[in-house]
Amino acid sequence: MTKANEDNAICISGEVSEAAQLDHQLYGEAFYMFTLSVPRLSGAKDELPVTLPARACAELPRVGARVRVWGQLRSYNKPADTGNRLLITVFARTLELAGPAEPPQNEVTLSGYVCKPVVFRTTPFMREIGDMLLAVNRSYNKSDYLPCIAWGRQARFAKDLPVGAKVRITGRLQSRVYQKVLPEGQVLERVAYEVSCAGIEQLGAPLMDRF
Repeated sequence: MTKANEDNAICISGEVSEAAQLDHQLYGEAFYMFTLSVPRLSGAKDELPVTLPARACAELPRVGARVRVWGQLRSYNKPADTGNRLLITVFARTLELAGPAEPPQNEVTLSGYVCKPVVFRTTPFMREIGDMLLAVNRSYNKSDYLPCIAWGRQARFAKDLPVGAKVRITGRLQSRVYQKVLPEGQVLERVAYEVSCAGIEQLGAPLMDRF
């Protein structure tokens, strides 16, 4: 985790499940997108999107290759039929091959501000869940808006956090398939990406009147 900014750091390793494709070019540099399949302890897999600058590796990873990525979580808005969608991606700072015997990794550390009221709910099975949106600053006066989800004791702690509270979160990035019903009744299957919180710590006094 030392190869990325301490306020926004992610390290994931797994198997490339979708080949790298050219996504866009900026100031003469090419940026590629690929999908990394990262197993959970339960046996399920998270299919995670990675944005790879051409400078971050000597050659593009192939499907089936085991790789490790260090970088940051980024967000951006993409126009859609029903308005803008918040898209999340792992922005790779470095990429290297991972050995076949190495265990998969999925570690996230974020320091940022709660920018919307935390949504606390209880499932029919009495599981407590807290949904947060965290604003994490980065260079050039930009911010990334990153969905986070807390469970049980962490959710109970999160529900009392005011908007503007600065927190430090540790956890993992997960993918979740859900269905969205459009006004005309059409059902779309989509994938959401969120940080599943293992730990939440409040840092200092809330920053007021920011959001």
